[in-house]
Amino acid sequence: MGRIPIKTSEELQAMREGGVILKEVLDAMERAVRPGISTLELDKLAESLILRHAGARPGFKGYHGYPATLCTSINEEVVHGIPSADRILKEGDIIGVDCGVLYKGFYTDACRTFLIGAVTPEVSYFVKITKKSLQEALKAVKAGAYVGDISAVIQKILEMYGFSPVIECTGHGVGRALHEEPEILNAGVKGTGPQLKAGMTLAIEPIASMGTGEVETLGDKWTIVTADGALSAHFEHTVAVTEKGHEIIV
Repeated sequence: MGRIPIKTSEELQAMREGGVILKEVLDAMERAVRPGISTLELDKLAESLILRHAGARPGFKGYHGYPATLCTSINEEVVHGIPSADRILKEGDIIGVDCGVLYKGFYTDACRTFLIGAVTPEVSYFVKITKKSLQEALKAVKAGAYVGDISAVIQKILEMYGFSPVIECTGHGVGRALHEEPEILNAGVKGTGPQLKAGMTLAIEPIASMGTGEVETLGDKWTIVTADGALSAHFEHTVAVTEKGHEIIV
């Protein structure tokens, strides 16, 4: 376990500004997703929105060789789905749209899962509960709490409603690097792990499955899918730890 960076007020302000750009992108994705659009079209739109801001650039593109601005993960795809002209959204799909922005030397990272057209009540409920697990986990974030407190809440909420946390994919610290310490598992034990301090910035990202939660990686070396073909959902906020709680940066 390496040192967990503490951000200065100036660094937090840079992240807030990057967060505004990233929120703009995700809001645009929410308006753009529909049956018939390709994930490549979404990717091009996202990149153009980021590059409109002087000094901003996509946080994912080129990261360890990743080829795109967005990760677009459809249905059983868990994370890191690569945008493609051949991937056309259709009625009843769900898609996790994950994006990062690098601005003034700092990364922000966030994800939302969108429903495409009419989905079944069961699928809509699953996505709603995954989002709820993030909202509840944020309540555990404050100076003096532990990383395990966050993980425990995510696991409790998902399992309470009959879903599985994906253990292999994790949240993480974020800031000067896209992935910093600490690792934030989607299952864990309260009171364990590193203690949170004001000024830490975390990307908290519950990733859930309607099945077992076990995953495998496809031949493209990026796309992670559920091993049993069950649907997966993913929500993520970048947050700053404060003395009394947290601040959602994006």
